[in-house]
Amino acid sequence: MAVSIDTVYQRVLAIANKEQRGYVTPQEFNVFANQAQMDIFEQYFYDLNVFLRAPGNDTTHGDPIDILKEKIDQFERYRQAVAVSSGGVGVLPDHYRMGELYFYNANCTGGPRFIEIEKINQNEIHHIQNSPLTAPSNTLPAYVHTTGYRNIQLYPITITAAVCNYIARPAQAVWGYTVANGQALYNSSSTTNFELHQAEEPNLVFKILELAGISMKNPNLYSQAAAEEAKDLQEEKQ
Repeated sequence: MAVSIDTVYQRVLAIANKEQRGYVTPQEFNVFANQAQMDIFEQYFYDLNVFLRAPGNDTTHGDPIDILKEKIDQFERYRQAVAVSSGGVGVLPDHYRMGELYFYNANCTGGPRFIEIEKINQNEIHHIQNSPLTAPSNTLPAYVHTTGYRNIQLYPITITAAVCNYIARPAQAVWGYTVANGQALYNSSSTTNFELHQAEEPNLVFKILELAGISMKNPNLYSQAAAEEAKDLQEEKQ
């Protein structure tokens, strides 16, 4: 379940007010929100790498590893189409980390329809192509990156369809609003919530406050702000 960006913004405003640090504008908040989301997201991979490299990680760090994998899982995409044009020129989907690529052989009558495409370096392709033993084929396909991180060349160049697995980057979070009488009013129709795990809500609040230059002198301010918000919401319903 996604983290409500409106909830996070209201908590940030409540804490900033308690700390007497002024107002965080919607424009500022949206910038900080996306920086915070990416910082937390990228930390998953750093932490996971640290845990996996640690001795005895299977027993000592089992739970943290499982939690990190669960948080990353929601960004994993499987067998997504690669845009392939004539000559085997391909464009990968936008991604954070690319996984495996597969040649989809629609005309296959026997054997696997999906054949993994090997990633090779630009300086290796000429040697590989010139050898009858290693030349790419429909049963041993290959690809190289050309320009940027999304453009690739598939071999053999007769390949017309491919799919890939990858880890997507979080979508741009937006606190949508309209302006009335000089005030920014929340607009859910133009809002995009955070895509991070729901457990990251406090971390998002803390990170955004940090980016806004607001140091939390009282560590209990978050829970106090949450309690006051719940109280205000209950009073509105009465």
